[in-house]
Amino acid sequence: MSPRTRVWVIVGAAALVAAAATVGLVSLTRDHVTKPEAKAPPIYLYFGVRQDAEARALLRAKDLYERGGRAEAGTIFARYRSPEAKVGAAFASWPDTLPKLKALPQRKALVRLHEGIALAADGDERGARRELEAATRVEPDTPYAIRADDFLHPRSVSGLPPFIPSRPFPKRLGKLAPPQQFAALELEATRGGHSTMALLRYGSALQRLGHPVSARRVFDGAARADPGAETLTAAAVARFDKDAPERAFSRLGPLSARFPRAQTVRFHLGVLLLWLGDLSDGKKQLKKAVALGPKTPLGKEAKRFLDRL
Repeated sequence: MSPRTRVWVIVGAAALVAAAATVGLVSLTRDHVTKPEAKAPPIYLYFGVRQDAEARALLRAKDLYERGGRAEAGTIFARYRSPEAKVGAAFASWPDTLPKLKALPQRKALVRLHEGIALAADGDERGARRELEAATRVEPDTPYAIRADDFLHPRSVSGLPPFIPSRPFPKRLGKLAPPQQFAALELEATRGGHSTMALLRYGSALQRLGHPVSARRVFDGAARADPGAETLTAAAVARFDKDAPERAFSRLGPLSARFPRAQTVRFHLGVLLLWLGDLSDGKKQLKKAVALGPKTPLGKEAKRFLDRL
């Protein structure tokens, strides 16, 4: 593959996954994919469970930008002083984006990610890779670091494999707004008692909000307190790394022998194999998970994965 082609593989991957949405925690979420304007690179802005006026305005500006309304988007971005707004304003000024990004005082993952995207769009593959790698290092516990890692691995599945608890989130959470959902999960995990399932649900929520390092700490705590099949599986899944997948598999693989009837082990082993692109073995593990309980929440989720494949 030529250097120029590799550059646009990075930009193309960015275009496919560059999306921002307020995240609900009760159901599994997927990135909403939009088609950005061809002449300008995509923006990735993430607000987690925020539903405040600024978050809504910046998401609207991003949508306008992607539809080609850069001037109108720039007007909205200019009203705010947050790092996300400043990055948005820099992109709205395309092709004068890079000098404005470099002038920003905070050189964290958000900015380094977008410098990488802008450099790739400008044809500087080496510079793009440098900034994307920096984004993964400076703030690894952010969705911007995850997205940067996606761009560095354009042939891999986007994002990180999720840990899915064997018991679903309580239905009562569905009646709450996303910020209250997360607050309730955090409270249940941190108050006296620290039930294993509360910890697993909270760690899963952290994963979905793009905080893999925090999620791993929670899962590790659950595994120390109650070292069973599910907690050990969660701790293994949380160690998945696209550059070093053995960090997860070296823990998860032996669990299949230690807990041969544990549906969670088979299910997540299948998910991780899918993340590596091993569809054949991934399907085998998911089928084994279904066989261990087709009507359980994980059995149904495994069936949904298989149906999509």
